[in-house]
Amino acid sequence: QVQLVESGGGSVQAGGSLRLSCVASGAPYMRNCMAWFRQAPGKEREGVAAINVHHIGTYYADSVKGRFTISQDNAKDTLYLEMNSLKPEDTAAYYCAATSPNCAGDKWVYFQRYTSWGQGTQVTVSS
Repeated sequence: QVQLVESGGGSVQAGGSLRLSCVASGAPYMRNCMAWFRQAPGKEREGVAAINVHHIGTYYADSVKGRFTISQDNAKDTLYLEMNSLKPEDTAAYYCAATSPNCAGDKWVYFQRYTSWGQGTQVTVSS
């Protein structure tokens, strides 16, 4: 079993920054790929970024490329998403997710691929 707990969400003005955290526990073999997804009202769940835990490799949605950075601290079993230059369009509930197989360049964006999910943390960006 994998448990994921997100934190760090909040309200900021456009152009501001936030850093989200996801603390993972249990079954390391079930979380070789970890990712951030987000969902805003009226929109589909969207893959934001993903990272291979044991190999070099990060992936980003075009909408956040250059603004967001995904990283991890293996010693703390923690996943991070640093968000800079935030826009109102970034407003959403952000979820941490994990799955056993490594991330893949054209498959990481499919939420059905992930077997573990956190409960989410809300990010609100005002104009």
